Amino acid sequence: MNNIAAEFWGTTRKYFGVPPENPEIGKRKDPMKTHTVEKIGGTSMSDYTAVRDNIILKNGKAKTEGLYQRVFVVSAYGGITDMLLEHKKSGRPGVFALFAGADDEREWSDAVAGLRARMEEINATLFTDDVTLAKANAFIGERLDDAANCLGDLERVCQHGHFALEGHLDVVSEMLASLGEAHSAWNTVQLLKQEGINARFIDLTGWRDGEHMTLDERIDRAFADVDFDKELPIATGYAHTADGLMKTFARGYSEMTFSRIAVKTGAKEAIIHKEYHLSSADPRLVGEEQAVPIGRTNYDVADQLANLGMEAIHPRAAKGLRQQEIPLRVMNTFEPEHRGTLVTGDYVSDTPRVEIIAGRKSIYAVECFDQDMMGSMTSYDRAINEIIARFKGSVVTKDINANTITNYLGNNLKTVKRIKKAIGELFPDCDIQVRKVAVVSAIGSDMKTSGMLSRAVSALANSAISILAVHQSMRQVDMQFVIDESDYEKSVKSLHAALVEVHEHGDAICAA
Repeated sequence: MNNIAAEFWGTTRKYFGVPPENPEIGKRKDPMKTHTVEKIGGTSMSDYTAVRDNIILKNGKAKTEGLYQRVFVVSAYGGITDMLLEHKKSGRPGVFALFAGADDEREWSDAVAGLRARMEEINATLFTDDVTLAKANAFIGERLDDAANCLGDLERVCQHGHFALEGHLDVVSEMLASLGEAHSAWNTVQLLKQEGINARFIDLTGWRDGEHMTLDERIDRAFADVDFDKELPIATGYAHTADGLMKTFARGYSEMTFSRIAVKTGAKEAIIHKEYHLSSADPRLVGEEQAVPIGRTNYDVADQLANLGMEAIHPRAAKGLRQQEIPLRVMNTFEPEHRGTLVTGDYVSDTPRVEIIAGRKSIYAVECFDQDMMGSMTSYDRAINEIIARFKGSVVTKDINANTITNYLGNNLKTVKRIKKAIGELFPDCDIQVRKVAVVSAIGSDMKTSGMLSRAVSALANSAISILAVHQSMRQVDMQFVIDESDYEKSVKSLHAALVEVHEHGDAICAA
């Protein structure tokens, strides 16, 4: 975080104290261990029985069999982060968005009250005895009170002309995001203790901790004295760092925390538990009988999926795992007997094939045509890229020819309009057209075989789908088709039928 953010934390010392120095910080004990680090997604976390039986107890096995030598990194319960920040898909404002844009305190304070009610409602479904329920409500209630007090103090300070609210918003989003994972992690520890499991709460949120450190330093400190043989660490998916995780990773911050814990503690395997398999296509589009788990793939394929907004893991989080040669396994919480999909750095399918059909709707094609581009393409492209970066645009793919640059942006229309206006101001003679489209991609660890592109094009043509643009790089790990948004579902089904369903893959394209 910047200096202004640090100063904000300093003005709230009554809420955030400084702990004593820990001489164990930065020291690694027994660096190569035999444990796994496992992340549990928000939808899975909302079903505690499934988490306990299918993940913690490994499909009902004895509690003593492989219970320890694992670290769990938990997400907030489903929907909580949306209430804290804003809805990930609809954009409906949460506490943060209301605080950042509200003219009066009642809007965000009402949202805090609604959030408190929802968190206590979740607690009531998990804890049957009044004593533990009261402790659970008190734990998260204290943090909500602290956060609300900080927001109120900051709002009053920023009413004076010398202070600008915008300079503090990054740290506000970090503070609010931490509440969701602290809530779910603390609850999970209490529930597991009731089962006779020696669970330990690993709070990485930095709450009431005025010391700013890197993510690796915070992890080293938190895990310095953990006994992996006798304790089951339950860590918060959010971790407070000097630079701020959300500033770089947005809603993918828990994956970065998960990845760095695996790297810093020397895990033998990193595992992500989701509510679905990493499958050959979205079962909701192609049908559950037609979709098949991938089974094996590599980090390159995972990067292509992330580019389409279908993250198996954030690319920056995957980087550390790949460099340390830590395999990643993606498993279905509700199908624990299946080995899931194993992602490694060196895997290549034994025969060229498509492993997954993925895509993304609500893409805006921003086409910039200017006769003067000819011979000056590099300078035009650089300038347009700088404008897109200024407005935090997300480029999914792009086209370039002699006098036209088209960027396909995964942003909302408001942001796209701002980008278009800025480009027009810089290049007044540029003809800028914006069109809403979709991108569908066929992805595989090895697709270097003749005829695959033609089969894909034929499949779309046979379904009367007009292709607006086609992209295939020389590395041949994906083929991208830009189509009209109304043809998205039909395109996924057509490509999946032609490139995946024609093969008999069984319960996985390649067994993990």
